[in-house]
Amino acid sequence: MPQFNDTELTAAVLESFEETPDPRVKFLMEELVKSLHAFVRKTDLTFGEWEYAIDFLTRVGQKCTPSRQEFILLSDVLGVSMLVDAVNHREREGATETTVLGPFYVGEHKAMPHGTDISPNLQGEKMFVQSRVTDLAGKPLANVPVDVWHADDDGYYDSQRPDYETSGPSSRARFITDEDGRISFRTILPCSYPIPTDGPVGQMILGVRRHPYRPAHVHFLVNAPGHEPLVTHVFIEGDKYIDSDVVFGVKEELISKIEKRTDANMPDGKPAGSTPWHLMTYNFRVRPGVGIAPKPMMAVTEDA
Repeated sequence: MPQFNDTELTAAVLESFEETPDPRVKFLMEELVKSLHAFVRKTDLTFGEWEYAIDFLTRVGQKCTPSRQEFILLSDVLGVSMLVDAVNHREREGATETTVLGPFYVGEHKAMPHGTDISPNLQGEKMFVQSRVTDLAGKPLANVPVDVWHADDDGYYDSQRPDYETSGPSSRARFITDEDGRISFRTILPCSYPIPTDGPVGQMILGVRRHPYRPAHVHFLVNAPGHEPLVTHVFIEGDKYIDSDVVFGVKEELISKIEKRTDANMPDGKPAGSTPWHLMTYNFRVRPGVGIAPKPMMAVTEDA
């Protein structure tokens, strides 16, 4: 009979997985147990601390809704999301860098004509975004769905708004590249914003004296047939949080210099209006391959 003490217990638990039919599942379970047990031994974890951890994870789960994923947020702020991304994208071969999907890829990404204003009813400085999708050799890729989404001038995504069900999607759309691989749209200049701090993850961040802010950015999901899906952000150069993103998602290549313009017309030839506007230009290079692009979560209000 094994002695279930702190030296023999781990071996007994590992042995319990011997009949696992899937080798990958067996490997993952074994490595998870070894890491968890090593953490308990290294820290001399107390009953009170373990009970607090269980309660914390319970509260994280209870905070999740169809439009809010607190576990993704937890993964993000602990750097796990970016680490998973990094180990799955070690070889870029000249392709655009990836970063985290984030917890706000939700709701409807409706296909819209190029040049559409995706933030027509929002306050903020106007911005024109122009992008191009190519393969690694620079060949333009046509008919590629490109999903875009970003926060508003107050730092909120549309799905965070209490009136989302009635107002519908905002600063969120899908564009299809033309024969030259290009898309363009109008929107507002996003700002840096805090992750939600009204839940257990936010409380943890504030409790350890970390700031909760993300630098301003626009999300892109490029899903070219015959190529690996590209999940990335384009960050705005000069943002005060560019070097301290709470979810560790910034990469130098993804920082874009946004031009402030006073031209009477935007690049699509249509009037810009009477105030200065901003121009974001960023081109995406995708690798050949296969993969499954993420699907948006259903977006509803938290009261629904």
